[in-house]
Amino acid sequence: MIAIVDYAKGNLQSVYNGLCAAGAQDVRIVTEPVQIEQADAVVLPGVGAFADASASMTQSGQMQAVRQAIQAGKPYLGICLGLHMMFEGGTEHAPDAPAPGLGVAPGIVDRIPSKDEHGVSFKVPHVGWNTMHRGEDSACPLFDGIDQDEYFYFTHSYVVPSSPFTQATTTHATEFPCVVQTGPVCFGVQFHPEKSSDAGLHVLRNFVALAQQA
Repeated sequence: MIAIVDYAKGNLQSVYNGLCAAGAQDVRIVTEPVQIEQADAVVLPGVGAFADASASMTQSGQMQAVRQAIQAGKPYLGICLGLHMMFEGGTEHAPDAPAPGLGVAPGIVDRIPSKDEHGVSFKVPHVGWNTMHRGEDSACPLFDGIDQDEYFYFTHSYVVPSSPFTQATTTHATEFPCVVQTGPVCFGVQFHPEKSSDAGLHVLRNFVALAQQA
């Protein structure tokens, strides 16, 4: 069973529909920590602000349940905010100090710059189609069958920091990680695969295959 975590912020139905279209046989939208514990794989969808999601997930017990699922080696896919939550903390809607995340990747999620290194202005939020450029040495299984510089759909104002876990990047004002992998089956993507046409469906199929193997 693939559990889509409902933390009262995510775009649940489109992610559910995308996973079903990708061949998943048992997809459930869940709220209770015990349901996350019982899942074979976990998807954390991505609409909302970091601090709000952090508070909601911590209060409900979802944060610890998702963290334990990742530590147990269950397949995990974080989409947009679900990617952000993989990191130690985030500044969005957290004026005093970064709100805590899952902490499976190092660093703080911060706002995307509105100007590049040459002072050229870029629109923030970053919304629309952009290319994913994967690292030459990357063996990330989410990329199976995906062309280099494939287009995906983005909508976000915050980006995760670069780290050894970066598998692919995108550029908008600055180059930022758009795919992160912290373990054999633990992934986060900045783009929305459920809104990214055939390429996004291919990514979801790859994740569903990993979940079925688990």
